[in-house]
Amino acid sequence: MNRLSTLAISIIFLAVPASVDVFGASGSDYWPTWRGRDRMGISEKGNPPLTWSETENIKWKVKLTGDGSNSSPIIWEDKIFFQTAVKTDVKGKAAPSATSGNSRRRRGPGGSPPTNIYTFNLVCLDRNSGKLVWQKTVREELPHQGHHNDHGFASFTPATDGKLLWANFGSRGLHCYDVEGNLKWSKDLGKMNTLMRFGEGGSLAVAGDAVIVVRDHEGDSFIIALNKETGDLIWKKDRDEATSWATPFPVEVNGKIQVVVSAAKLIRSYDLKTGDIVWQCGGQTRNVVPTPVTGFGMVYCASGFRGSSLQAIELGRTGDLSDTDAVKWHVKEATPYVPSPLLYGDKLYVCSVNQGFISCYNAKTGKAYFFKERLEEISGIYASPSAAAGRVYFVGRRGVTYVLKPSEKLEVLTVNKLEDRFDCSPAFVGDEMYLKGKENLYCIAVSK
Repeated sequence: MNRLSTLAISIIFLAVPASVDVFGASGSDYWPTWRGRDRMGISEKGNPPLTWSETENIKWKVKLTGDGSNSSPIIWEDKIFFQTAVKTDVKGKAAPSATSGNSRRRRGPGGSPPTNIYTFNLVCLDRNSGKLVWQKTVREELPHQGHHNDHGFASFTPATDGKLLWANFGSRGLHCYDVEGNLKWSKDLGKMNTLMRFGEGGSLAVAGDAVIVVRDHEGDSFIIALNKETGDLIWKKDRDEATSWATPFPVEVNGKIQVVVSAAKLIRSYDLKTGDIVWQCGGQTRNVVPTPVTGFGMVYCASGFRGSSLQAIELGRTGDLSDTDAVKWHVKEATPYVPSPLLYGDKLYVCSVNQGFISCYNAKTGKAYFFKERLEEISGIYASPSAAAGRVYFVGRRGVTYVLKPSEKLEVLTVNKLEDRFDCSPAFVGDEMYLKGKENLYCIAVSK
């Protein structure tokens, strides 16, 4: 399976494009999908404020309606998009599937099925003021399962190319609108049953002509690619995986697009055109949530539930890479459960489980610059770290954000506090930063 050593060396030190750019040149000015244009959490042109509070550098703050606290905002031109689920006063009748299933699905922190009908909405706000532009209800129904207390019924982030807008609502279908709010197509992909009723999540990806959705659950798991313009099926592949929440990650390797999907049994990389598996690799833990990042000819995959794993896997290989020299380095301690890694320059940042302890590694070698350093005022982290203007941002669940200098030791620039709870990953456009909390959406910009 190994290539010639000279080819391997050239791949190792070639910085492969971070991900596939389907958003065009203007996409770099906006935040068109989860974690930005390259899905890496980096703003190339942004310069947001260094400090903020409830009374400093807040351009606007708007109250949110419904449950959308895990749907991170995306931005194109003067529009902000995200997803919500709103509980109505109308009672519904639970389907038989709501109470069926083995005991494993009934244990744990997952909630009981609701008794009220929900509306599942795609929301558009004006970027300059935060005012509602339009809201479309894609489905109105009684959810067949509950969710984790920290979760919700709209824990997905949409994507846009400035013309079309794609929103995955899991058991409530996949929907495509234009940016003015006109429905283009919808697809029902069936009901999901998640482990211990933790709830549904994991955002879609767009690459080439396809919108890609992974549905790993306690049923027939699969990955599917649909034509982004029409919704027509391109390919569908079964997956031998239980519930996971990682977002598919497109990356260009040697002129071809692959889609890397992390999961408990195997990390798999699919050929975008055919859906065939290019390579696979074991080594992750259960309940995989973090989405991979890429650079220096490698893809970095992490997980941290009932174990720890951070793997640097060489791109350009084929076949089963488990326990081979394609795994360039492997960390087995203090890796993230929910937040994805951040690769900024040659520095790879990870959280320890969901806690305010962070580590930083040399992405090329795996050498630790620092290990499990504590962010004193952060007790928990769900949001994935991000970077802009030569700064690294860690957003805690209780409203505290640490801004760090990207150096070989932990250097704190500022600590900022807002009166809200945050699980969404930040978004950046120009000199503005957007933080979406449980109750409010904030536009953070230097006061003029």
